[in-house]
Amino acid sequence: MESIDAMLMRVAEGDRAAFELIYHRTSAKLFGVCLRVLPVRQEAEEVLQEIYLTVWRRAGSFDPARGGAMTWLITLARNRAVDRLRSGGRRVSAPIELADAIPDPAPDAEAHVIAADDTGRLAHCLGRLDAGDAGLIRTAFFEGASYAELAERCARPLGTIKSRIRRALLSLRTCLA
Repeated sequence: MESIDAMLMRVAEGDRAAFELIYHRTSAKLFGVCLRVLPVRQEAEEVLQEIYLTVWRRAGSFDPARGGAMTWLITLARNRAVDRLRSGGRRVSAPIELADAIPDPAPDAEAHVIAADDTGRLAHCLGRLDAGDAGLIRTAFFEGASYAELAERCARPLGTIKSRIRRALLSLRTCLA
């Protein structure tokens, strides 16, 4: 595998493939550097784009005698992110005590327990169905297949598929009640 130092030398000569390789091998790490300095993700993304523009334009200024390519790239990212942070002026933020007033859209622990219990009950009841009917239910409701698609897949009449699914749903309702 070619070193980043060698790829930077190729980028300095205008090699787009080397630039793409550098991006794929370093973007995650450089984005992490930007995110540590800049708390707003969008700003970090913008700085990352600026970094790679700078790499394309100034790859020739990289001197391997002064340090490794990754060190050069990380320094470039950190400096650019700090510059962006400084140019943004003072950030206005609310006191931490106000965070309690912000609703959390994620389900709480109780909701997770209830959902897990419901999932377990449903799996148990599906297991009690005829294997073919359980497969029809899973395909129709979990994969989103229409009754017509199921009839075609099973090479059965549409009415038969509808009847089997209806009976299976009634069995599930009884089991889950």
